[in-house]
Amino acid sequence: MQLQTHGVRKYPPTSALLASSAGLGWSTISVELRSHGISEVPAIVPQNVEICLVVAGNNDGLVRRTGAGFCQEAMPKTGAIWLSPAGVGKEIVITAPIPQTMHLYLPTALFDRLKDDFNLPVSPAHSIRHAGGIGDDVIDQIGRSILSELTVETAASRVYVESASLTLAARLLQKHCDGGACAPIDSSAQSLDPIRLRRVLDYIAANIKDDITLVKLAAVAGYSPFHFARKFALAMGTSPHRYISRMRLENAMAELAVGRLPLAEIALNAQFSSQASFTRAFHRATGVTPKEYRRRRRSCEKPVPLYR
Repeated sequence: MQLQTHGVRKYPPTSALLASSAGLGWSTISVELRSHGISEVPAIVPQNVEICLVVAGNNDGLVRRTGAGFCQEAMPKTGAIWLSPAGVGKEIVITAPIPQTMHLYLPTALFDRLKDDFNLPVSPAHSIRHAGGIGDDVIDQIGRSILSELTVETAASRVYVESASLTLAARLLQKHCDGGACAPIDSSAQSLDPIRLRRVLDYIAANIKDDITLVKLAAVAGYSPFHFARKFALAMGTSPHRYISRMRLENAMAELAVGRLPLAEIALNAQFSSQASFTRAFHRATGVTPKEYRRRRRSCEKPVPLYR
């Protein structure tokens, strides 16, 4: 998804890029963490829905947006959220520095998936309201969890981010759809039946060292990604990304115990972008580094269990 250059084209040099999802292989969302200085941003017609979440704000300034017959002004305090539908440009004025703002770009195709699931309008991505300085605990929680995946990689970051981006899109359609045009989403769901669940678990086991996507898991189960994620969680008591992450770490523990593969290869088998990211995730899960775990197994010390 070619979203990574959007912020570069949109924001002036006074906006510094602190972190980006470019290169992480995320296919359903693009994320940038930026610090904004005092600036004026010209109008650019966005091709994607944008959510701006102020991670570390400033109570002394204002953000002013104008365009398409609207004018909005709000304080960029921590937790404040700005929403922008696809296809509508606006000019932006920032009157005081904002230390950290998270920009989440959601492609229209993501909303089209939900359109088919819930019989939504023809262009749901264009029906999102322009909103400035609002609060939404759900968007805030999901946004910060995505930021955590951006800054601290886990063994199943891609699957989690795919699920989270669908949930974000659904939240926008539920609570922030212009004119109430979008139908409410039914929150009821049944878990996967045993046959479909076994098919999915077998697929995960057979492909644990490969790139596993939510879209592929949903196809194996015969459901849309949005419905699959909910049904899997009901059946297993945990989300797909947590289950895959645990399986990959357990597989890594087995490879470490055998002691034949270098740590860099074990990290790649667990779908980490680097050995350093793998080491951090392994330490969080077990309380020891991969090297320490391997040393303990070689010296026949008591194995270290995964934290639950």
